[in-house]
This record gives sequence, structure tokens and C-alpha cells, in this order.
Amino acid sequence: MKILIIEDEKKVGTVLKRGLEDSNYTADLALTGREGLDLAVSHEYQLIILDINLPDINGLEVCTKIRAQKSTPILMLTALGTIDDKVNGLDAGADDYLLKPFQFRELLARVRALSRRPPVHNDKIYRIANLELDIDTKSVIRGGKRIELTAKEYGLLEYLIKNKGKVLSRADIAENVWDLNFDTGTNIIDVYINYLRKKVDRNYTPKLIHTLIGLGYILKEE
Repeated sequence: MKILIIEDEKKVGTVLKRGLEDSNYTADLALTGREGLDLAVSHEYQLIILDINLPDINGLEVCTKIRAQKSTPILMLTALGTIDDKVNGLDAGADDYLLKPFQFRELLARVRALSRRPPVHNDKIYRIANLELDIDTKSVIRGGKRIELTAKEYGLLEYLIKNKGKVLSRADIAENVWDLNFDTGTNIIDVYINYLRKKVDRNYTPKLIHTLIGLGYILKEE
């Protein structure tokens, strides 16, 4: 288990690092918020121990920035022990909160408890067959090739892939992609499904977008 310690008091940070390593963990130490943030987002850690009172970036801000990019469990250390302080830490994205001063064995118990939590799966990347859609970058790749979509085509594909394996009526699609009540007098959904098929399905196998006559559409492998 690899742990990142973000603690500006070098003596405290060194003691924590040594104690964790003696307990068979791997530990890195960052002495500033910026250094810790850089390490947290560019490396894979199973746990982050984060002090709130940092000299350059407040620990709450560091926590918020990490949480925007990573689901790594965060244990906050602080001398601030009011209910409001704890609420602020948890609202910033911390998973647990340990008040200074503390016994090292209590910290180890918190580390063990956090390590037992099931991992949070990345729900920002959706895949089916050789098609991949990234929610953050709005990118679509199939067979290793990037596919350029219009905003509405992308929105339609995102809705289909989030509901892969489900039959989606035209009314479902209209409400969730166009955000309007379905107008039986328009074939706009069929038109965009056709656009999407030409870009995503025509030159690839397996075919993924299927029509169920009288019911709607489904995204699935043949």
C-alpha cells in the first residue's frame, strides 16, 4: 500500500513516514501543498494523509483539487477540532479526520480502516467492445481512432453508452438528450441516429447501434 503524506512540519512528516514504513507501508512525504498536489494527481496512491495548515495552499483547497481528479481516500490531520472544522474537511472531500495530537496506533487503525474500503471505480470512462467515451475530455475513440462528433451527436452517444444494453424509446432519447417533450411529428432522433451510425458504426465491427422496430434503439454488441 503506497501512502502520500502532505505535512509541512518536517519532523512530524518524517516520523509519520518512518512509522508507516516500519509498518510495511510505502510512503512519500511532501512538505508543501503544491508539492503534495502535484504528487497526488500525477502518481497512484492508495491513501493520502493531509495536514490542513499548510504554508502555501490550505489543505482544504488541496483536498478539493485532489478530489476533483482522484478518488483516493484522504485522511486529514489538523489541530482544529471544532464541529465546523470537521464539517469543512469532510465537505472538501476528506474521508476521515484525525485531530492532533494523536497516538500513532490510532492513525494506523484509521489507515487500515480506509484501506478496507472498496475502491471507487472510474465512472467517467465508458467502454463497449472497441468503443471508448471519456466524459471529462468529451472524446470518442473506436478501434484506436479518434472520432469527431458534433455536440448533439456526442450527447446522443453518451446517453446510449450510459444505458448500454437497455432499449431506449424515442421519447426517452428526446427527453434526455434534447430536453424536450417528444414530438411525434419529427424524425430528428432517427436523423441523428443515422449520423451517429455513419461515424461510429459504418466502418467498424461489431455493430453497436441497433434498431428495435416499434420500440426504439439499443447500444449493444451483436
